[in-house]
Amino acid sequence: MLLSAVLFGAGTPLAKLLLDDDVSPWLLAGLLYCGSGLGLGLYRLIRRAPRVRITRPEVMPLAGAVFFGGVAGPVLLMMGLSNMPASGASLLLNAEGVFTAALAWFVFKENFDRRIALGMLAIVAGAVILSIPLGANFGSPWPALAILGACLSWGLDNNLTRKIALNDATWLAAVKGGVAGPVNLILAFSLGAQLPGAFSIAAAMVVGLLAYGISLVLFIVAMRHLGTARAGAYYSVAPFFGAVLAIALGDALSWPVIVAGLLMAVGVWLHLTERHQHEHTHEVITHDHRHTHDEHHQHHDEPAQEVGANGWHKHVHTHEPITHTHEHYPDSHHRHSH
Repeated sequence: MLLSAVLFGAGTPLAKLLLDDDVSPWLLAGLLYCGSGLGLGLYRLIRRAPRVRITRPEVMPLAGAVFFGGVAGPVLLMMGLSNMPASGASLLLNAEGVFTAALAWFVFKENFDRRIALGMLAIVAGAVILSIPLGANFGSPWPALAILGACLSWGLDNNLTRKIALNDATWLAAVKGGVAGPVNLILAFSLGAQLPGAFSIAAAMVVGLLAYGISLVLFIVAMRHLGTARAGAYYSVAPFFGAVLAIALGDALSWPVIVAGLLMAVGVWLHLTERHQHEHTHEVITHDHRHTHDEHHQHHDEPAQEVGANGWHKHVHTHEPITHTHEHYPDSHHRHSH
């Protein structure tokens, strides 16, 4: 999960190095997303990845994730940024992590306790400090509401993605990039944006593959094991890694970076030292994902696909009811009530 945040956080300073200052942010976003979609699509072709077949209950979450994450979010962000100072916009964009956690906890009923909530607050506080170098100017309320709407859209995107996270993460990320890239390019061209040189286009797409594609793949895998809120909290440390890279590239070390780093370190420590254990019951469920025959996978063998090292394999299987006690996260096999 932290590697996902590192890749995403590094994307912004790298993109600033590759593209001129007068390049439209929407054009840049379109190139980044296209790099993600095309790069992962090419990877799947080279790897000859098997075709993904989602189940009927997964169709709506996938459509919702693509719509909110690839269409509604970028459109609302465009509406806000076009009429709002950058300082206020940077601060408000931290609301994505808050919305992601709040939706996961209170709408999708993911479990949390005081320790996890405090860790989330510490991480978000660090991101806020990084976003206000000289104070924030919000301008009129409507652009601010549009940006908050974009953050809410991405929060919904993250929570809906969790419902389909057991599917091939490279395929899910490729679909999102394949939609978000053209949408952002259309928005940019409608505002009069012009394409930069061929080298800048190619370089931006490579950065997009790393910061938006591979990073998203890792984020989806993390959600399988950690749950949405915890993954979103770790992802919120991305601005800190971006700031560290910017310092390595020549920016001065500042007190906001130091304080933000300490707050985020405390937040991550609170999450990593969490201990959640109680008796719980697994209901009957049939699904398809890579697994080994561990405590939660004591089913009869079916013809397996993608057999790998150490017993990892993939096939449709059914979980029989089981009640037991052990430490666990709100992962894909522990979505029980508390």
